Amino acid sequence: MAPLGDAPVAAATAPGLVVSFGEMLIDFVPDMAGISLAESGGFVKAPGGAPANVACAISKQRMMILPFGDDEFGHMLVDILKQNSVNVEGCLFDQHLRTALAFVTLKSNGEREFMFYRNPSADMLLTEAELNLDLIRRARIFHYGSISLITEPCRSAHIAAMRAAKSAGILCSYDPNVRLPLWPSAQAARDGIMSIWKEADFIKVSDEEVAFLTQGDAHDEKNVLSLWFDGLKLLVVTDGEKGCRYFTKDFKGSLPGYSVNTVDTTGAGDAFVGSLLLNVAKDGSIFYNEAKLREVLQFSNACGAICTTKKGAIPALPTTATALELISKDTN
Repeated sequence: MAPLGDAPVAAATAPGLVVSFGEMLIDFVPDMAGISLAESGGFVKAPGGAPANVACAISKQRMMILPFGDDEFGHMLVDILKQNSVNVEGCLFDQHLRTALAFVTLKSNGEREFMFYRNPSADMLLTEAELNLDLIRRARIFHYGSISLITEPCRSAHIAAMRAAKSAGILCSYDPNVRLPLWPSAQAARDGIMSIWKEADFIKVSDEEVAFLTQGDAHDEKNVLSLWFDGLKLLVVTDGEKGCRYFTKDFKGSLPGYSVNTVDTTGAGDAFVGSLLLNVAKDGSIFYNEAKLREVLQFSNACGAICTTKKGAIPALPTTATALELISKDTN
């Protein structure tokens, strides 16, 4: 794979830098909700991929490490990253593979299902030798999902990148982002996701993912706490429009969500994570100060809610001003 020739050069040290590792793809979203893919008369083209959504959601320093197909979609996605001020130093183009695509079925309530075209796509064949480990070691936070664990050689590259971050004392952030159609089986997904579970400093899961991973009731705190381990700094469970729950070694609690006109829930969790990581990168004491954490999570809940009011993930990401406006309206 070839590196991007015009990628900006990062500073030698970057105390607030968040590096996001994983996939970016094109989501084709139906122009009408509540119908099947076959019934849809047209689609809206939207950039997506959870690690990329998180990178774009962060308004400070952020970088992506991922490969693209050397095709029009790949170049379009890199341009979108640049437009969102994401440093693409860690991105690569592969002349022999295509950029991944996904067709998204929108239910009438904005929830979605995915059909993926990536067999294989460029992101699946990233190798350890192609990693920019110096970039990772300059970060404050290294963020990743689980899709890059599904196939080799990307799985080995993911683990090598994660271990480089851990050995350098970088905070590791994990959002599993379960996509069952991409895994060989449900059990393979559980095993793969849990195989790196205890490497993370911060984990965010949805209530649906808690139910899937524990095979139990996501609202039973015993099931949630079965995902806790010594060394974890923060576990957050997002409950959709109901808000979120948080767990640390010293305290736990919940915060309500925001009622909005939901159109498409794609990217809501990534907007939540991105806003949280932005604040953690600025102030690591958030993990240990409940008042600070609650303030940050309130903001993250607002970001996640606003992201559901438009189609697509990256196009729907909110600004700080719109999130604060929603919080203000709810307070008044």
